[in-house]
Amino acid sequence: MADRLRVCALYPELMSIYADRGNLLLLARRCAWRGIGFELTAVGHGDTLDPDAHDLFYMGGGQDRDQQLVAEDMAGHKREALHAAAARGAAILAVCGGYQLLGDHYELGAERVPGVGLVDLHTVRAAGGTGTRLVGNVAIEVELPGLDGPRVLAGFENHGGRTHLGPGAAPLGRVLRGHGNTGDSGWEGVLAGSTIGTYLHGPLLPKNAWFADWLVQTALRLDAPLPPLDDRLEDAAHASARRAAGLPV
Repeated sequence: MADRLRVCALYPELMSIYADRGNLLLLARRCAWRGIGFELTAVGHGDTLDPDAHDLFYMGGGQDRDQQLVAEDMAGHKREALHAAAARGAAILAVCGGYQLLGDHYELGAERVPGVGLVDLHTVRAAGGTGTRLVGNVAIEVELPGLDGPRVLAGFENHGGRTHLGPGAAPLGRVLRGHGNTGDSGWEGVLAGSTIGTYLHGPLLPKNAWFADWLVQTALRLDAPLPPLDDRLEDAAHASARRAAGLPV
């Protein structure tokens, strides 16, 4: 088994407004409990990004103003590095605003905010006020490489953007409860190799510990399954998130 997981947190000072630091904490704990080292590096605005120095890249969500600042820096200074990291098989998890920046662009009225073009998608801000936001508990069915059948991801969504996948993009999962990418497409998130974008937070990984393990295994390119842990508390958290979304446990 690999001796450490090297994680890069992208723009943690600007893109982490939904308690999504909990995703990093859970990854660290599950690595520690298995004797896997955990190395966390923060890469922010203006910093150089080394595509070969990390196994997993993570970015959360932010306010529109901060997201625009991040978008300009990512497109101008980190685009090539992120493409190189994805090409060599590094895992990338982007949540909410970070998910929107994986695509070609995000339209804010007449303004077009650039993305890094890792996946074929674009996002359009819904017209109107707060009532147009897609908010609530959500559950999706996903099928991921290496897993024996479909699984459920449960979380919480709160987004004004409608993310439209292009013909070259595959969704992360099928909406069971909640809104998903657009509110009417029936799909949520995007999955391209080991690059994942999703609107699910709350935060996501503490509610879906099995998915955290899948990320670790994928990022480290492990052939054998991770040793099992006593997941009674984690299973209870997942069951609670499923119930909140209206799914049976």
